[in-house]
Amino acid sequence: MTRRLTLVLSVLLAVSAGLGAAEGAEQPGTVDTVRDAGEATLEDFRWIARPLVVFADNPADPRYVQQMQLILERLDALEEREVVVLTDTDPSARSPLRRELRPRGFMFALIAKDGTIIQRKPSPWDVREISRAIDKQPLRQQEVRDRRDSLR
Repeated sequence: MTRRLTLVLSVLLAVSAGLGAAEGAEQPGTVDTVRDAGEATLEDFRWIARPLVVFADNPADPRYVQQMQLILERLDALEEREVVVLTDTDPSARSPLRRELRPRGFMFALIAKDGTIIQRKPSPWDVREISRAIDKQPLRQQEVRDRRDSLR
């Protein structure tokens, strides 16, 4: 089961990375929802999206597999909050995000649109809890008010 899930997640990440590459440069204000961290930096997403960076030393790490499963089950809730999920499972690559956030083994970090770190967790977290952490942020509350006002 774990191998199958790892394979499915790997395929999903490869497909999403391939789709992003096939489309060329991204439109301003748009991002893929789930993608490999690659050479991405937090500055790439400032004021555009809320990065949720999931680190592991290996894609077979049970915590990584569980976290990605939780994310994929409720991806719609994250998309609504303009979250982009970045994954990094290769410590030897020394990605810019890995150098900046310095994880030890499994870790996820939720970053606000202004670049501040909202949460760092050493164990998987449900999307409901991630959503609550985002919804407490002043910028998110303003986004909800603005959306509500525009519907009037």
